[in-house]
Parts: sequence; structure tokens; C-alpha cells
Amino acid sequence: MTTPWTVILCVGLTPEHIGANTPNMAKLASEGTLAPMEAVSPAVTTTAQASLLTGSLPQDHGIVANGWYFRDLAEVWLWRQSETLVEQPMLWDRIKEQNPSYKTLKYFWWYSMNSTADTFVTPRPIYHADGRKGPDFYASKPKLKDHLINKHGEFPLFQFWGPGAGIASTKWIAESFCTAMDYEQHDLSLVYLPHLDYDLQRLGPEGPHLAQNLQDLDKEVGKVIDYCKAKGRKIAIVSEYGLHAVDTPVYINRYLREHDLLSTCFNQAGELLDPGTSKAFAVCDHQIAHIYCKGTNIEKLAIELRKLKGVSQVLTGKDREEVGLNHERSGEIILLSQPNAWFVYDYWLDPKRKPDFAQCVEIHKKPGYDPRELLLDPAGGKARAAKALLKKKLGLRYVMNVIPSNAKLVKGSHGVGHSAPQKGPIFLSSEKTDAPQKMTEFADWFIKQLTT
Repeated sequence: MTTPWTVILCVGLTPEHIGANTPNMAKLASEGTLAPMEAVSPAVTTTAQASLLTGSLPQDHGIVANGWYFRDLAEVWLWRQSETLVEQPMLWDRIKEQNPSYKTLKYFWWYSMNSTADTFVTPRPIYHADGRKGPDFYASKPKLKDHLINKHGEFPLFQFWGPGAGIASTKWIAESFCTAMDYEQHDLSLVYLPHLDYDLQRLGPEGPHLAQNLQDLDKEVGKVIDYCKAKGRKIAIVSEYGLHAVDTPVYINRYLREHDLLSTCFNQAGELLDPGTSKAFAVCDHQIAHIYCKGTNIEKLAIELRKLKGVSQVLTGKDREEVGLNHERSGEIILLSQPNAWFVYDYWLDPKRKPDFAQCVEIHKKPGYDPRELLLDPAGGKARAAKALLKKKLGLRYVMNVIPSNAKLVKGSHGVGHSAPQKGPIFLSSEKTDAPQKMTEFADWFIKQLTT
């Protein structure tokens, strides 16, 4: 009989974090194995998770960032949820070729819709017809969803992302995950705990906030560790990336706009990116930018982009293989930032013409990732939030435009690797074992554990 495993993904956790502030994880490390793992490029959520679970590079599995330009739709989409977007088999698919009865629970990892896992649970907000957004999650087995809500209440969506994001969401996920493991026994159970991602982007990867963040995360990880030990489960803890301190936002789309390469259109919502008519525009995702080009000299543009402050690498054509991103979903030009810089999606030049979603938490309308969504605008954000909540209570339409425009308020980012392995992704196991040196080696390492 195969010994069951639990894989805990702690976003932003690095080997150097394990110590006095993480007693539960430090104890597990002393009993087993602790090592750094080499990140993939870009070191962002969906790319890293796909690489962990498939054992392949982005140019093979196709997840080139948290989102990209869907050329056939002429639209930018981030944070799609279907696992069918991943173009390589998951590690449990490989296991099932030899053991068809092998069962997997995929809990809050990304691409947890249309999954080949036996059971999957993922955030799934409700978008009401009147424009309201409500907290909810999806479970592939409706009775499991009812069971989780009855025991733990509604998923705290507004503590999972946005200015209110904090430990409450990680606590709910950790505790409900143990309930889900009790509800139905799986050979492999995977859980995603996001807590470190919040303040390390808001405030930076170092500072007085870090100790409390680590202690809070470790408490929730400890609940999962205790459950797994009581049930005789083996444990692996991994992460996607380590964060960099940043002080240089790079407005790449504004550069393209100023050089008459990026096009927009205007309506009552404000100025909107028009990808289909643009000669070049960027989908920005932390410290990577995919620039999609049409009707422009790619190599000439690349030469100019290399001169921009904050840019470390500019790759085109087959050179994209250097970072494992030579895929049709990638931009014709790929930019990687300096460690202290990150790419801002903003494309408007006149603040009066910015789109109505610019200062909202709106992960699907923005044509790029926006870490400012974790912050409350110091210039009146709290008052605007109170006004919007009052309108909500009165049943009136409202806009929750509470996040800042100032990109310099963001203090942490990720996407490019660290030269110091102790500051990058972590591998930690309850077992004494040879550790995977690279993120792309994790799937093979895991499968090996089932035969040793």
C-alpha cells in the first residue's frame, strides 16, 4: 500500500526563513530534509506551480506567466482557472498510468478547474448581475462544498486578495483542508497557503513585519503538519519564489504609447487598451513583461528597450529559450527586470482618462498584474471605502476605488531568480531524502518516493 503524502505550498517561503519564527517547520526540517530549489522563469504563481506539477519548463507546459495575450481572441486574460491550459501531464496523471486507483486532492493550487485530480477545490467569486462581487469557492464534489461551509463558514475571499488580505484566508484554507482530507481519503493531497505573499509585496521581504508573518504562517502550517503526522502521512513543503525588495516601477506600456506603438480606445469606462490594433503592448506580470508585436520591427524595438532603466534582459525569437519561454503564448519580446524593479501595466498618459477599474481590485479587467491591489490608498482610500460600503448597505451602486495609483508604494516583487539560493524557493520534507535541486525536478522526485 502506498504511503499517503501531503504537499504544502507556502508562497514566498525561503530556506532562510526557517528558524526561531517557524518552530513547526523548523522541527519538521530537523527530522527530515531542508534545501533550496532553483526557480523557473518567470518566478510567478501559475508558472511555478505548473512546473512543479509537470516537471517541465514553461516553453513545454505553456504557462508562460499568470496570464498572456490570447491572440485568437485579441484579448488579454490573467488568472484563468482551467487545468486544460497546461499542456503537459500532471504528476498524478503519470502515477495513474501505473496505479489507476491513485487518488489526488488539489486544494487551492492554481488551475483547479477541469482538473484531472479526483477532487479539487478553488476560489470562485460570485459576480452578481447587478455588479456586486460575493465570496465563494468551487468544489468538484458539491457535498464536500456543503460540508466545508457547514463546518468552516464561507471562504473569506476579501482576506484572500485585496487591501484586506491577511492570515484569515490562510487559516480558513489550512483548517478546511484538514476537514477535506478527513472527508475522503486521498493518496496525494496538495494545499496552497498564501499568507507570506501579502505583506512581503506591501512592505518588502525584510523588516519588522516579517517575524509576525512567519509566526502566523507557521501556526497554520503546524495544524496541517499535526494532522498529517496523526494520520501517518508524509509531508513536503515547497514554495514558488522568494521576493525582492523593489523601488523602481517600470512603465513599459507608457513607453510604447509614447512611441506610437500602443493603441487605446475610449468609452464611458475610460481609456482602454486596444490590443488588436496595437503595434506593440506589454502584458506585465511582476518582474516579467511579454511584449506582443504586430507590424513593427521587433529587433529594432528590442535594441531600444535594452536602454530602459530597470530592464535586465531583452529576449526575442529563439533567445527566449535561455529562460525556458520559447512558446507561442509568449510575447515576441520578453523583458526581465532588474531585481529592484518591476513592470507596471498602466498604459494611459492622462490620469483623467484612466479606466474606472484602475483603482479597484479587478484582476480580470486589468491587462496585467497589479500589486497595488494589496494596498489601501493613503490619499483618501479609507474614506472612499466607507462611502462605498454605505452605498452597498443602502442597495445603491458603488465603485470600490480604494487602491493607490502610486506604484512606488509597492515594496516587494518577484519574477526573476535570486543569486543566493537561500533566498529562493524552498524544499522541505518530513523524510530524509535527496532533494530536488530544481523546481522542474520535483515531480520526478515525488514519483520516485512512491517506489522507495
